[in-house]
Order: sequence, then C-alpha cells, then structure tokens
Amino acid sequence: METLEFVIYPDGRVQEKVTGIIGASCAEVTAAIEAQLGQVLTQEHTSEYFAQTVQQSAAVTTQATFSNW
Repeated sequence: METLEFVIYPDGRVQEKVTGIIGASCAEVTAAIEAQLGQVLTQEHTSEYFAQTVQQSAAVTTQATFSNW
C-alpha cells in the first residue's frame, strides 16, 4: 500500500515520508506537492528507494519425437 505521511511543525517545517513505492518513482509522486510546499532542505532515501522490482520470465521448449523401432 502506498502512503504519504506529512508532519507539520509549529515553525512551519514539513516532514514528508513516503512508503510503499519502490524505486525512484516516489520522487515523481511527490514533486508537485514539494513544489507547492516550498524549498526542500534535506532528503533521506529509504531502502525502498534503492530496491528494484524483479521480473521473472521463463520459456519452455518441448520437442516430441517418434521412433519406429
């Protein structure tokens, strides 16, 4: 499940935490929000940011032979 969590501090700072999004696509999700909030001071990437999706595929080839003996 993808979630965005925001903590707004009394001095106006906003902390944003993204979970459930694998890879750098989280930056695309939050770009518009960050543009409206103002200047980004720091970013800390989680392990989900560095994770990669795994795709597995398998091809099976079969051959039927017939012998006359």
